[in-house]
Amino acid sequence: MKNYKKRIADNLLKLKLEAFGATLIVGPKGCGKTTTAKQQAKSVIEFQDEDMRDKYLSVANNVPSKLLIGDNPRLFDEWQDAPKIWGAIRKSVDDRNESGLYILTGSSSQTVNTPHTGTTRISTLKMYPMSLFESEESSGEISLIDLFNNKTLDFVESKLTIDKLIFAICRGGWPRALLNKTPESQLEIANDLFYQTCHRDISSIDNVKRNPLWAEKILKSYSRNICTLAETKTILGDVASTTDISKTTYYDYIQALEKLYIIEDIPAWCPSIRSKDAIRATNKRNLIDPSIAVAALGITPDYFNTDFKTLGFLFESLCIRDLKIYSSKMNGEISYYHDRYGLNADGVLHLKDGRYALLEFKLGTKEIDEGAKHLCKIERLINEYNQKEKQCPLRLPDLKIVITGSQFGYKRDDGVFVIPIGCLKD
Repeated sequence: MKNYKKRIADNLLKLKLEAFGATLIVGPKGCGKTTTAKQQAKSVIEFQDEDMRDKYLSVANNVPSKLLIGDNPRLFDEWQDAPKIWGAIRKSVDDRNESGLYILTGSSSQTVNTPHTGTTRISTLKMYPMSLFESEESSGEISLIDLFNNKTLDFVESKLTIDKLIFAICRGGWPRALLNKTPESQLEIANDLFYQTCHRDISSIDNVKRNPLWAEKILKSYSRNICTLAETKTILGDVASTTDISKTTYYDYIQALEKLYIIEDIPAWCPSIRSKDAIRATNKRNLIDPSIAVAALGITPDYFNTDFKTLGFLFESLCIRDLKIYSSKMNGEISYYHDRYGLNADGVLHLKDGRYALLEFKLGTKEIDEGAKHLCKIERLINEYNQKEKQCPLRLPDLKIVITGSQFGYKRDDGVFVIPIGCLKD
């Protein structure tokens, strides 16, 4: 497809098709699910094609197996419009006992209850908006996988200026935005996504009528508290100050926004290096892409000329998004560490093989020393714990990384890697 930018999900989808009969691609609206699926599909049924829609739906409602006839992998886009296709695919996978037969994509704004699960037959692949490497704004000189595999880091220099980084945060990783020609039109994609989420999708997800203004206020409060440990009572209190929303209703809206892949909080990492009471275990507030927060707050790139504090939190959100994408080949999971003594790691990246990295996200160079000291102190605490608990030691971190928005990348004498986000890739 013309202008298609390669995605890290391309190889993940290829692996899914090798291993399973069918693959369901999920993720936020506008992240590129259908376009990515079309790169590997050999035939396509698009239920949103108005010229064919009535014919397709008639067949799907009466003899859905007929729609399965075609070259494989066969893509069913907006499959939720014809939910019977799920059962037909499930049966076909059982009958044919082959892999790579079908791909399903659809809108995240509608939940479909299927009579049967797709366990071992229909696997799920989660997609995110584009990372900086996928949007070709990161040079990719530093590979996350190579770092875990003990490759040395040479001195590198990022070409991503602070102004370009700010714009990337505000624009987000939405493929449609990258196709637009002007900066103003690129920024409009996130603004429209925010509006559609609150005014349409939050009600259509499960056909429950919800107040769009309440949804806007929840996302606005979430955005003000992005990448912080703000408690539910803080956000609820913020929203309730101008509405009569109840706690039960608030949770209902949060669950709907999670189903839409808009809200995606970060869980706590709770190792035994401190007493249980010392470690904060609440989730860190986060969204799937920092551009949603920018849109919710109604600000533009120029706003950050006078507010680098807010920019720092949004930078952390962008780093978390990219790290989730870069580590997806290794089933990476992101958490954070924070205790009541003030010791923290902004992120802890765990891989499926047990290796992990302690992470700090620092926008500028002045904060690098502080971040590195935190990471080294956590490593020392683990060492001290292991001296006392020799029968059940904790694994030491395989990497200590400060990810920055600054220019230079290198390895410090204390073993901490300083990596510009503008140089990182999978």
